[in-house]
Amino acid sequence: MKAFYVTTPIYYISGNPHIGHAYTTVVADVLARTARTAGPAFFLTGTDEHGQKVANAAAEHGKTPQQWCDELIPRWKSLFAAFHVEYDDFIRTTEPRHETKVQRVFQRLREQGDIYLGTYEGWYCVADETFWPESKLVNRRCPTCGRDVQWLSEQDWFFRLSSYRDRLIEYFRSHAEFLRPRSVYNEMMAILEEGLEDLSISRTNFDWGIPIPDDPSTSSGGVIYVWFDALLNYITAIGWSEDDARFHSLWPANVQLIGKEIARFHTIIWPAILWALGEEPPKTVFAHGWITVDGQKMGKSLGNATDPFALVERFGADSLRYFLLREAPFGSDFSYSEEKIIQRHNSDLGNDLGNLLNRTLAMLRKYRNGVVPNRPQSSGLMARFADLPQRAREATLALDFRGSLEMIWELVTALNRAIDERKPWALAKEGRNDELDALLYDLLEGLRWLAMLLAPVMPERMREMWRQLGTDQQIDADWSEMLRYGGIAPGTQTMPGEPLFPRIELAGVSPSG
Repeated sequence: MKAFYVTTPIYYISGNPHIGHAYTTVVADVLARTARTAGPAFFLTGTDEHGQKVANAAAEHGKTPQQWCDELIPRWKSLFAAFHVEYDDFIRTTEPRHETKVQRVFQRLREQGDIYLGTYEGWYCVADETFWPESKLVNRRCPTCGRDVQWLSEQDWFFRLSSYRDRLIEYFRSHAEFLRPRSVYNEMMAILEEGLEDLSISRTNFDWGIPIPDDPSTSSGGVIYVWFDALLNYITAIGWSEDDARFHSLWPANVQLIGKEIARFHTIIWPAILWALGEEPPKTVFAHGWITVDGQKMGKSLGNATDPFALVERFGADSLRYFLLREAPFGSDFSYSEEKIIQRHNSDLGNDLGNLLNRTLAMLRKYRNGVVPNRPQSSGLMARFADLPQRAREATLALDFRGSLEMIWELVTALNRAIDERKPWALAKEGRNDELDALLYDLLEGLRWLAMLLAPVMPERMREMWRQLGTDQQIDADWSEMLRYGGIAPGTQTMPGEPLFPRIELAGVSPSG
């Protein structure tokens, strides 16, 4: 079985990570965990460490670029650990396994004529490592970050991007699933219809990058453009040109997650490079929206990035993971505030889910000494949720995280309603023991399902819920095997613990975090 392959963009290591980086990486983690409920998955992330911006930042701190990158890497890895992210591989573009293959790509494309030597003149944004035509500048500044651009004129190597324009347009039109959401698809199609210029893929004005392989026919030196270098990580990490069996067991990627500001690189330049190499494009590139503060994109260059480590310490990683996926449809921008996180935590997680577990285990302790009862009959409570695992998985793998969570919350609501309407305390008082056992069993079985269904989103808290339910099964097992009615064994001793989601008070919270 081919593995589900999901990637994040490799993150530009010019400074400390912010909540936007955690957002993308958590999404990839949830996709990989969900895919593993039906088969193998592979999740790649990493860091983009070359380019003038990194070299400048290192110089400002009195370090070499390599020292600067090496010192920042633990911070990025600890961020992912703090958010309970479990990646399969973390690639750094300064690693030999990447650099040698990038040079191999450059040589191959140069030899077959897809790369040629020419002269470049144009506007360049150092902060975004991006070229811009004059028509795209905003008040003669970078349209993405608003910073000054500089005029570059140098002899460079060019990739024949323009020759792939017609193929790209045809591919966009015949593969609607390639680029999502539709708003970004429309933006990229407009760029294609305007026409493409060949892409400068080398730099001679600095030396922090992968050296251009020797070419006996020229004396041109320099380094490979950081974006050409960075895009290739998605195949260099999985064995391209060295381990064909492994490479083809993963490529093409199922989902490549990016921020919408880098869609042009990933959906116009990237597939063209792949075609030049004789490889297929990824199945889906999803360009998600921005987390905003007071309506403005969050980012290091804008000075409004929130410390994600402080957020984890205050709210807990799983509550934040839930908030990021439930708050807005994936793909759209959404505003962040600590009030919104607290509202989700207290309402959905504390009152709805956490209180459901507490109430059920307290009643079980009171009426059955905390032991899962036999089920002389089903209360019928779980029957209408038989297809929930399949529907929830399909929605998640289609990147409808909010929709998937809303489906799962229908079960949370149904279980809470069953307690309120069927009144277990009244059944106990009236001696209707079979009905009480059936209801208690269905509540516990529903909680078992919820722990498994929500484990990709809230892995640590759902493991604690699993522990309290007392089951000795594996929480991350195949859903088709585990999520069948009757999985919680009668006679199981439950082990109630502290509340899963203790209430967080609103006092002292600032509106924008």
